[in-house]
Parts: sequence; structure tokens; C-alpha cells
Amino acid sequence: MSHIRVLVVDDHVHAREAICDILSMDASLEVIGVVTDGQQAIDFTEQWLPDLILMDIQMPIMNGLEATKRIKLMFPYVKIVMITVSDDVFHLLEALKCGAQGYLLKNLEPSMWLEYLHSIVTEEATLSREVAYQILKDVTLTEKKEPDVPLTIREKDILYGVAAGWTNKEIAQKYNISEYTVKNHLKNILQKLQVQNRVQLTRYALEQGLISDTHYS
Repeated sequence: MSHIRVLVVDDHVHAREAICDILSMDASLEVIGVVTDGQQAIDFTEQWLPDLILMDIQMPIMNGLEATKRIKLMFPYVKIVMITVSDDVFHLLEALKCGAQGYLLKNLEPSMWLEYLHSIVTEEATLSREVAYQILKDVTLTEKKEPDVPLTIREKDILYGVAAGWTNKEIAQKYNISEYTVKNHLKNILQKLQVQNRVQLTRYALEQGLISDTHYS
């Protein structure tokens, strides 16, 4: 895998050092910058355009949620993972609404960090069922809008799997197809629906009633 250029954003020195130590365990993750607040994160991103940003939520000057929202508006393809000490669903939901691709708890084992970050970069990270349910409760239901190019039956199967929180491997096993085929279907679905990632895809499926709250009860 080619190098993944990472920006670390956290106002606590010990947290920054710990994050960098974890990232140093994986040769494919290259820390290209370390900053201490959201405004610095925006400025750094404009100049260096990292592939991945690890963003703390609570910071002075500009918090991580606001910085994430502004960065995603300017650079939608930069991936952002929120770093937090709390698994409070409200904060996680707000982060996803601001455009973040995922979140990591600071107390997780380093191996789990590295595995999850790679899944984010390859767009295979899934949402927990609890967070998906919170998204369902939070969305404002709108009139259903069909994509310009209709989804095939198989693509609808894949979409259901993503919304249900299945990994690519689980989807492949469910429908007796290869993971490579699942990835190709996902690319087609994202293009048809004009969304960027699995988080947005899940939100679309929930808004359009393709999966209901009964799947999360």
C-alpha cells in the first residue's frame, strides 16, 4: 500500500505523542503534520492536502466539529476520523453530520487503531448499529427521490448490506460473490447516487426507507 499522509490535530501534547507513536507502528502511515486546533488544521490542509486527518473534538480557538465541516466543504475527498475519549453517540453523530468518515476512541488498542484507519482509507469501515439507528432517528424524512440511473437488484442488496453495517466480506458471503465484486458494485452505487462514502450511503438508505429502525432493534 502506498503511503497515507496523515495530519494529527489535538491540543494535548501527550495525546499527540501517543497518536504519533501508534501511527509509527505502521510504515504505510506517514505523519506529515501535527497541529493544536481546528483553524491550524484548516490552514495546514489548504497548504499540504493530507490524505487523512485525525481530529480531536474538543479544542480551543476552533473545535474539531467546525473544522471538519469547513475542511469537507473545501476538500471533500480528504478523509477525517474524529479522535475522542468519549463514546457519546451525540458527538459521534454530529461528527458524521459534519462529514467525518469515522471515529476512534483514544483508549482502543493500537492494533485496532491501525486496522480501522486502513478500513477508512479503503472505504470499508462500517457504522455501528447504534450510530446507524441514531442517524435514522435524526434524519428529516423527505420525498423519496430515485437515482437518475436505477439501482439493479444486486446493487440494492449491496446497499442494504452497507446500511445494515455489514463489512464487504460479510456482504460477499451473504450473496455468494467475491469481495472484489462487492467493491465494484459499491463504486457504481456511489456514482449513481452521487454520494462519497459509506456514511452518506447509509444515510441515503435510511432516508429513503430502504432499511428501517426494526433492523437496529
